[in-house]
Amino acid sequence: MGNDVKDLKALGLKATNPRLSILELFRTSEQRHLSADEVHRLLARENNDVGLATVYRVLTQFVESGLLEKHQFESDKSVYELKVGEHHDHLVCANCGHVEEFYDENLERRQQKIAKEHGFALREHALYLFVDCLNERCSRRQPQDQGDA
Repeated sequence: MGNDVKDLKALGLKATNPRLSILELFRTSEQRHLSADEVHRLLARENNDVGLATVYRVLTQFVESGLLEKHQFESDKSVYELKVGEHHDHLVCANCGHVEEFYDENLERRQQKIAKEHGFALREHALYLFVDCLNERCSRRQPQDQGDA
């Protein structure tokens, strides 16, 4: 956690236990995209008593400082990921919510060209492709709602 303390101080943030715990969680979690509720649940699982309001506050501070990126893949739910400096785009499964990251050089060049053709210089972009999983046995897929039987 020594580097985490230095990283937070370099961003002008005090190295509090909640900040250190949340940063460590993002650095060690196998899941790259976490909602505030997931962060809260994972911290609680580690017996780390950080309140949900504190989680939201820290996530907002981390986004404002450039440490995390915030995405809104679903209309009512934001997820956060550690900003690692490498640009990538996202495939978001509409069935199970799984997020797959990808990078395509041709797509990146085409976006630059489109912006230029319309008289703009592309500063940044976020591309989310909402997809349906083709794997019928997807372990992440939610069971279909059977309705009121």
